[in-house]
Amino acid sequence: MLLSVEVRGRWWNGSWGRMARRDIWLVSDGRLWRVRGRLGGDGGQEVSHDFPDEGSARRMVDRMMKTSAGAWRDLTEAVRRESDQRHAK
Repeated sequence: MLLSVEVRGRWWNGSWGRMARRDIWLVSDGRLWRVRGRLGGDGGQEVSHDFPDEGSARRMVDRMMKTSAGAWRDLTEAVRRESDQRHAK
C-alpha cells in the first residue's frame, strides 16, 4: 500500500478520445514503486503494477509504451511544475 506518493513520471500517448487515449503514471512512496496505466479518459479502464525498485518499474513503463500506439509524450516536468504551484499557494 502506497502512503504518501510522489509522481516520478507521467506520459500520454498524444491521442484524444475514449478509445485511443493512453496514460501512464510512475509513482513512489520511497519504498514501493507503482506503474498505473489507463485506457481512455477519466473513468477509463486502469491497471496497476507494483515493484520493489525503480528500474523494474521503468522497464514496465517502457513495455507499456512500446505495446500501445501513439506518439508518447513525457509530461513529468509539466506535472511537477503544476504540483509545485499548487503547494506554493
